[in-house]
Amino acid sequence: MNRAAKTVAALLLAGLLPLTAACNSGSEVTTTPNEKSDAKADKPAKKPAEKPAEDAAKKDAKTGDTITLKGMEDGSQLDVTVVKVADPAKSSDDFMTPESGKRWIGVQFKLVNSGTKAYNDSPSNGAQVADAEGQQFQSTFGDITAGPSMSSSVKLTPGGKALGWIVFEAPTSSKVTQVQFAMDSGFSDQTGQWSID
Repeated sequence: MNRAAKTVAALLLAGLLPLTAACNSGSEVTTTPNEKSDAKADKPAKKPAEKPAEDAAKKDAKTGDTITLKGMEDGSQLDVTVVKVADPAKSSDDFMTPESGKRWIGVQFKLVNSGTKAYNDSPSNGAQVADAEGQQFQSTFGDITAGPSMSSSVKLTPGGKALGWIVFEAPTSSKVTQVQFAMDSGFSDQTGQWSID
């Protein structure tokens, strides 16, 4: 290990250097969804007429779109889909509810391990929503009436799938417009971003 690496390691262990500073070099936020494969293999795909403005608008991932994300290790990869959004989301019990002046937003994620290594993570750690003002909100604990929660510990073999809701809490006045997801509890260099209405 060279001297610089030893210094960084010592600072991390001492808690003097945030882990995010060491892990976020080369970070990328992608808003481009995977292409949908609706065309049949025996028919050549028709090239649409050139419409630059429309094409640019279509490149932003929205609810229902899938983005392929890579993790920190070689062979670590997920196809992530924002399936549905419930805003506001209703608590499924009387004991856990949003704080006064806040509401819950539920986002249903579908995760498919499209890599060659097993996936083992807590997906809610790498998920957040943002409002039109740029304020970002982390996930919170809560079960909603929209459906079952995403497990707090997801383990997927290659080809394995997980489906569930992640809950976020935001002020009632905030207009939530984006969802973000990153592997490795949010520490991977690649983040997927979806626009929501």
